[in-house]
Amino acid sequence: MLYRKFGRDGWDASILGFGCMRLPTSDGIPISANIVEDEAIRMIRRAIDEGINYLDTAYTYHEGRSEVLLGKALRDGYRERVHIATKSPVWLVENADDFDRFLDEQLERLQVGPIDYYLFHGLNKKRWENIQAQGLLARAEAAVADGRIGRVGFSFHDAYGIFEEIIDGYDGWSMCQIQYNYMDTENQAGTRGLQYAASRGIAVVVMEPLLGGNLARPPADVRELFHAHGEGRTPAEWALQWIWDQPEVAVVLSGMSDMGQLEENILTARNAAERRLGREDMELIAHVRETFERKAAIPCTGCGYCLPCPQGVDIPAMFELYNNGLIYDDLPVSRFRYFRFYTEADRAGACTACGECEGKCPQDIPVSERMPGVHAVLGEGRPYPQGHAK
Repeated sequence: MLYRKFGRDGWDASILGFGCMRLPTSDGIPISANIVEDEAIRMIRRAIDEGINYLDTAYTYHEGRSEVLLGKALRDGYRERVHIATKSPVWLVENADDFDRFLDEQLERLQVGPIDYYLFHGLNKKRWENIQAQGLLARAEAAVADGRIGRVGFSFHDAYGIFEEIIDGYDGWSMCQIQYNYMDTENQAGTRGLQYAASRGIAVVVMEPLLGGNLARPPADVRELFHAHGEGRTPAEWALQWIWDQPEVAVVLSGMSDMGQLEENILTARNAAERRLGREDMELIAHVRETFERKAAIPCTGCGYCLPCPQGVDIPAMFELYNNGLIYDDLPVSRFRYFRFYTEADRAGACTACGECEGKCPQDIPVSERMPGVHAVLGEGRPYPQGHAK
């Protein structure tokens, strides 16, 4: 296993981390509560035996069972060999006392002593404002002082400007977790966010390196591009290697649901230093990106000029979810995120066709005409996402 310094904390982190969000389940639903415990424990311990020393979970993963399972896996001497991260469900925190209530519940679930890294989960503008208004940073510092947690961090899902505001808004950040892959260089925190956080000494942990498995199982035209280029890399290896070639990345998280995925990712991580991408390889990745992007139906660039919407609709996010469902032929994931990460007021269904946004759109997108169609597609039920590695 290869290792890198974990930001200003200075310890050596494995470049591959184990994400405990898509553990093996008996019902085939990747995020359900029905974890196959023996297999999941076997996988986690195998990962640690192979040198993985950063494990990530959260209060809500596997409907609250992920933390319990991780705690069981870390018995018998495994806890002392790793750093663990879990996350505060900030959308459920209504007052400062709730922060401590959830943290104490998580400590009870895990049964592994102090939590090394405690993250504010899925920050966006609204959640960041609530954290500040409720004084939750002071509560986190108190938890560090009393020994319940070691360091404070956050995971992120919003635009770059909000990311920079959060980074600059608190001097105590030890690490951040961002969605990043060769398709998300300008989405959310993006490459700018990666480099900005790293320049401040903040360790950057990458989630969704394979976009919920979409980059590991690309459509036929993309697979053919990789095949024609040669080199014998799998699509997953191409995606992971692209991230590891960026020195600002401390850890790449992968959510693995079977032993085969774990073994493949361990081998890829072990060979990362010798399998760096060259100029022609990077040109291929650019071609792959363009091939994916041509599948988008709505020419939204995510500039945000259409905001704020008088009704509160997150217009760029709605178009991004819709386009991603088409680009990766995976509408169930977009539908899941539509309900999981956005309130009813944020969703396309809240659009009243007032037209205020349309005069501001540099792409001249007829937003009020598009929104009903977006809602019709994304609002069809609330399926769980299917797929492989995170």
